[in-house]
Amino acid sequence: MVYLTLFTAAFLSATLLPMGSEALLLYDVSQHHTVWLLWSVATLGNTLGSVLNYWLGLKGEAYLEKKEVVSANKMKQAKVFFEKYGGGTLLLSWMPIIGDPLTFIAGVLGYSFKRFVLIVALAKGVRYAFVIFLASSLSV
Repeated sequence: MVYLTLFTAAFLSATLLPMGSEALLLYDVSQHHTVWLLWSVATLGNTLGSVLNYWLGLKGEAYLEKKEVVSANKMKQAKVFFEKYGGGTLLLSWMPIIGDPLTFIAGVLGYSFKRFVLIVALAKGVRYAFVIFLASSLSV
């Protein structure tokens, strides 16, 4: 149940919903669960949440603009940023506030799915490894 809960929290925190999974990961590490499994589950869940954002961008930009979930102006700004800096911007997909929209924009622009998954999984995995390293270093 621990791993399913972490997967769900990591998945949801990678979508456009405002939440995080790091606190739960820290708690799970402090309870001495298998660290590599915690890392794997959190990384997989968070990456798949970003894949959902990608898919929503790929399929739903017009719908979301119509429903005023995203504005055409904000979409234009994000597209310009992504087109200027390319797929490397996905290395920022782990960051709060800007990471989730970047994964959405990658879908809108039809960025290579294979590259998307590779870059996003790397960024998310490194972030969770860092959180686990800090937790272990501080004996949390």
